[in-house]
Amino acid sequence: MKTRMLNRRIRLASLALVSGAGLAAGGMVQAQDKGTVNLAYVEWSSEVASTNVVRAVLEQEGYDVDMTSLSAAAMFQALSTGDADAIVAAWLPSTHENYMERVGDNVEDLGPNLDGTKLGLVVPEYTDVDSIADLNDNADDFNGEIIGIDPGAGLMSLTEEVVDTYDLDLQLRSGSGATMTAALASAIENEEDIVVTGWTPHWMFARFDVKYLEDPENVYGGAEQIHTVVRDGLAEDMPEAYAILDAFAWTPEQMGEVMLMNQEDDSDPYENAKQWVADNQDVVEEWLNN
Repeated sequence: MKTRMLNRRIRLASLALVSGAGLAAGGMVQAQDKGTVNLAYVEWSSEVASTNVVRAVLEQEGYDVDMTSLSAAAMFQALSTGDADAIVAAWLPSTHENYMERVGDNVEDLGPNLDGTKLGLVVPEYTDVDSIADLNDNADDFNGEIIGIDPGAGLMSLTEEVVDTYDLDLQLRSGSGATMTAALASAIENEEDIVVTGWTPHWMFARFDVKYLEDPENVYGGAEQIHTVVRDGLAEDMPEAYAILDAFAWTPEQMGEVMLMNQEDDSDPYENAKQWVADNQDVVEEWLNN
């Protein structure tokens, strides 16, 4: 068992290096050690919030938890090989559809942990453009570019389809969630036009006055859900952890509380998650009782 865990951690570290992200080792020593749960996630503000909350709950119940930040592709790969035990970051049915199709036989979808998501292109409320179809007529206002996030994200693949479908003259720029929101904040501060890839839930909708552009071709599709997906065999190996993951579900408003906490200067997402869990034990008890 020790050799298996060591090999799993070595492979996870390698995946993190390949995806350009660091291995974030978590987990406090517990009075009652039930083993280690490996959680993989993508560096989206929503997934940082949810994964840390799940970590805090599992640790409260006596588990050690390792968190690994990966690209979307590497996250699903780690789950399918058993190097990660679970993710609470699968956007379905559209955003991560291709990844799920590739790993479907090696994972178990536990269903949605959050309803009410949305994907699209986002602009400041003061921007005159209201539809993706009108972007070409105003391309110069946006410096001929769409500010995106990490290139492995499903949102970026969908946005590439948007560029092709609408024959846009704007170039999709990859980066990260942090660089995207920094560019948005800078543009709004200077009252400039900007178009970025966006999704709900996200703290920017609480912080800034922004809007989605209409998508008449419906390339981004309708509302999605965020699902919890676990590796095959977790139910047998760690039935209590499996049950907690299966019961985990919250609202966009609850997630938004944690995301806003994470935007405070010098805040620690892990400490914020522990605080939220401590302040919302009634919600946590529902997960544990289920």
